[in-house]
Amino acid sequence: MDSINRASKLPLYQQLYELLRSRIVSGALRPGDLIAPEPELMASYGVSRATVRQVLDMLVREGLIYRERGRGSFVALPTLEKGMVRILSFTEDMRQRGLKPHTRILAAQLVPALADVAAALHVEPGEEMIRLERLRLAEYEPLAIEESYLIHRACPELLRYDLASEPLREILLRVYGIRWLRARQVIRAVLATAQVAHLLSVKAGSALLYIERVSYTQFNVPLEFLRIQYRGDRYSLYSELTG
Repeated sequence: MDSINRASKLPLYQQLYELLRSRIVSGALRPGDLIAPEPELMASYGVSRATVRQVLDMLVREGLIYRERGRGSFVALPTLEKGMVRILSFTEDMRQRGLKPHTRILAAQLVPALADVAAALHVEPGEEMIRLERLRLAEYEPLAIEESYLIHRACPELLRYDLASEPLREILLRVYGIRWLRARQVIRAVLATAQVAHLLSVKAGSALLYIERVSYTQFNVPLEFLRIQYRGDRYSLYSELTG
């Protein structure tokens, strides 16, 4: 193991943090690997229990490790960064990462537009909508729940297609000649309900990234109102800004 430099001006906790973090980021410690127990870390690096716990807390907050009661601390799966510069479907996103996407249909039905959906899509309340709710997985790990509302008259008979195996975006383009021009979205943090937590394999009350998005066709017409709940432990959102 790398050692602590007692002559360094860096605090002991910062040195230990950098040592453990570098082993995780470099791949020396792999997802699922057990982090050495606190007494072993104390003995190996000659630091106090308070220092070890401080460092582990820092790694947990960064999403690099997670704790399981009675078992210890483990290396977490790497967070999936999601850019906010272009409209990218879940399937496209996972394929670009080299991961195999899967979709489980939770609901596929025709429903009247409620007030919030109608307002977002500039239609009258009660307009017939396609409601599509999907559990999104990568390598069979659940990552997100998507609830889509689409104006039915713009894409009639959409529910006839295999929405579990063929991406919605590809069906809209191939069958209806619809492509997305732009989207407007709002992002906030929410807590997982018991039902959502069960589907995403997280604990109830876990932090989720929640997005509400309105997508516009090439004719600048709003067609889809989308709600997405991403696992907060597996996703981070980023954007590039200029000054």
